[in-house]
Amino acid sequence: MANDAILRGRTVREMSIDELFGAVEQEWQDQALCAQTDPEAFFPEKGGSTREAKRICLACAVRDECLEYALEHDERFGIWGGLSDRERRRLKKQII
Repeated sequence: MANDAILRGRTVREMSIDELFGAVEQEWQDQALCAQTDPEAFFPEKGGSTREAKRICLACAVRDECLEYALEHDERFGIWGGLSDRERRRLKKQII
């Protein structure tokens, strides 16, 4: 069909629900600025600085999607959506 959306080289109609969600998830990850930088900045040693990672996150177009992913998947390490694990836990408590 001419109007079918193409995602990862396949039409949406050809994909299962799991494949569709996985492809959409991969789309935002491909656009993330952290994917284009040193991953060690986003997973610093205990007590290490998170300043550089958070600065990169501030300019990232998919920051909200990243944070949502981290909250949904209970990510316990690293900077996601501009927040550390401690900041994400605090945010989650405020939401609940």
